Amino acid sequence: MGGRLFNASATTRIDTRAYERGLRRILGGMSDDVKTAVVRTGSDIQNKARELCPVDTGRLRSSIVARTETHGRSVGVVIGTNVSYAADVEYGTKPHVILPKNGKALFWPGARHPVAKVNHPGTRAQPFMRPAVAMAEQLLRQNIARIRVGRGR
Repeated sequence: MGGRLFNASATTRIDTRAYERGLRRILGGMSDDVKTAVVRTGSDIQNKARELCPVDTGRLRSSIVARTETHGRSVGVVIGTNVSYAADVEYGTKPHVILPKNGKALFWPGARHPVAKVNHPGTRAQPFMRPAVAMAEQLLRQNIARIRVGRGR
């Protein structure tokens, strides 16, 4: 993946210990099932974020990744992207002035002539990560239910 991850990310915390206690009671202490449910949930959130992500070139959508993190008995998933403009898409931008970085003028294909600055009107927010992460608890419950059904309970 390289580079710094998660310029735009949303975070949610799910107390997996509570789910693990419930699963242990129901399933007889199958801690691996908790990890499986959390990892599947991370994948589901990643897929939902990709589904909701607006597409121009597809770069932002394809950059959305899920990474599993384990610390002792705790397991979690981080979902995010390393694309620099992801936050601008997620949250939108206010009107702003664009100035040239090098040289004295801006020019792009289709422009009639070079200009010293551009007054950008801003962009509307197109949330894709936050709505996907908001579904985390529901998706985790569904994945736990699938494990229970798969175990014949």
